[in-house]
Amino acid sequence: MRLVEILIPKEKRESVEEVLDGEDIDYTLIEESSRQEPSVVITFPLPTPAVESVLDSLREIGIDEDSYTVIVEAETVVSKRFDDLEQRYAENSQRISREEMQARAKDLTPRFNTYVVMTVMSVVVATAGLLLDSPAVVVGSMVIAPLIGPALGASVGTVIDDPALFRRGITLQAIGLGIGVVTAASFAFVVRTTGLVSPMIDLFTISEIRGRLRPDLLSLVIAIGAGVAGAWTLTAGTSAALVGVMIAAALVPPLGVVGIGIAWGYPEVAFAASVLVLINMLTINVTSLAVLWYKGYRPDNWSQQDDARVATGKRVLVLVVAIVALSGFLGTVTYDTYRTGMYEEEVNDDVAAVLDSEEYDELTLVDVTVEYADPTPLRQPERVVVTVGYPVGTDPPPVAAEIQPRESVYAESAIHLPTGPLVESQRAEVVVHYTEREQ
Repeated sequence: MRLVEILIPKEKRESVEEVLDGEDIDYTLIEESSRQEPSVVITFPLPTPAVESVLDSLREIGIDEDSYTVIVEAETVVSKRFDDLEQRYAENSQRISREEMQARAKDLTPRFNTYVVMTVMSVVVATAGLLLDSPAVVVGSMVIAPLIGPALGASVGTVIDDPALFRRGITLQAIGLGIGVVTAASFAFVVRTTGLVSPMIDLFTISEIRGRLRPDLLSLVIAIGAGVAGAWTLTAGTSAALVGVMIAAALVPPLGVVGIGIAWGYPEVAFAASVLVLINMLTINVTSLAVLWYKGYRPDNWSQQDDARVATGKRVLVLVVAIVALSGFLGTVTYDTYRTGMYEEEVNDDVAAVLDSEEYDELTLVDVTVEYADPTPLRQPERVVVTVGYPVGTDPPPVAAEIQPRESVYAESAIHLPTGPLVESQRAEVVVHYTEREQ
C-alpha cells in the first residue's frame, strides 16, 4: 500500500475532493500558508494497484500542472473504507504506478563515477575468479556489478516515452561493456606478464572459462530469465538486488573471458565470449521491454502513447533481428555439441565391444576420453584416449590397433557449404593407457 501526498493550488481543492470522494478514499487536508500562493496539502492512502488509476484521474482535472506529488510505502492502514477500496482493486494487476516505476528505474542506476568504479571492480574480481577457477569469487563479482539499472532504465524509458531515461540506459550499457572488456583485458595482461599465474597455464582446462567458450541455445534461458525477473520485480516494487545478481551472471563472467582471450592471444576465445555477452545483453533488454509492455505501462499523455507504441515496436524488431543473427552462432554450437556427443557415444560403444571379445577378456575398460585440438566450435576429435586395466603380473595384449580402424573413430565432415565442408573429416588417433589391477 502507498501513502500519497499532493500539494495543489487552493482553487483545485473542490475538484480533487470530488475525485477522492467518488473513489471512497479517506483523505486529510492541510492548508499550506508558507507559500505565496494559497495551497493545500492532501494526503490519502491507496492500495498499490490503485495509485496509477487515481493519479490519472487527478491529472484529468489538471493537478499535475500546478502541484508536486510524493508517494511513499505505508506499513498499515486501519480503515473500513480502505479495506473496501483494497477489495475493489484486488483483481487489478499487482503492479506499482508508472511514476513509482520510473523513479525506481532511475534509482537503480548509480551516479556515473560510482557506476564506472563498481563495473571495473566487478570485472576485475570476475577475471581473477575465472583464472583461479573459483566459482565463489565469480559469484561475488556478480553481487557488486551495477548492471541492472541501465538495462531496466532503457526499457522503462521506451514504454513510457522518456527519451532521457532511454538514452541514459543505452549509453551506460555501452559504456559498461566497453569498460568491462578493457578492464578485463588489462588486468589479465598484467596477471600474465607479472607471473601471478603460471605461464604454462592451459586456459582450456579451467572449467569456469571452458564453460563460457561454447555458448549454446540453452544460454538464452539465463538471459530470458534475468530480463523477465528484473522487469517483473521492478513492477512489483520489491527488492531488485538478487535479480541484479542474475543479470550480472549473464554479463560479467563472459566479459572476463573476453579480456582473458585478448590478453592470452586467443581471438576465438574472445569472439565466443563476446557473442555470449552481446546476445545476453540484447535478450535481457527485449524480454524486460516485453514484460513492461505486457504489464500495461504507457505514457500518461495520450498524445505520447502512439509514439511510445511505434518506438517500442521498432526497438523490439531491432533487438529480435540482432538476437536471431547472433543465435546462428549459438545454433552452430548446439549442433556441434550434439555431433560430438554422438561421436563420443559411438566410440564408447565400439571400444566396449572390442574389449568384450574373448581375445581381450582379461582387460577391463576403465575410461574413454575424446580429446579435441580446439575447444571452440566447430571441433574435430584429435585423440581417443582409452584406459584399460589388466591383471598384475601379466602382459596386456595390444588393443589400439584393433580400435583404430573402427568406423566410429572416423569423424565425418560437417556443415557442407557450396565451397566445401566447414569441418573436414578426419580419423582420431587412438591411444591406450594400461593400468594394473588386482585379480
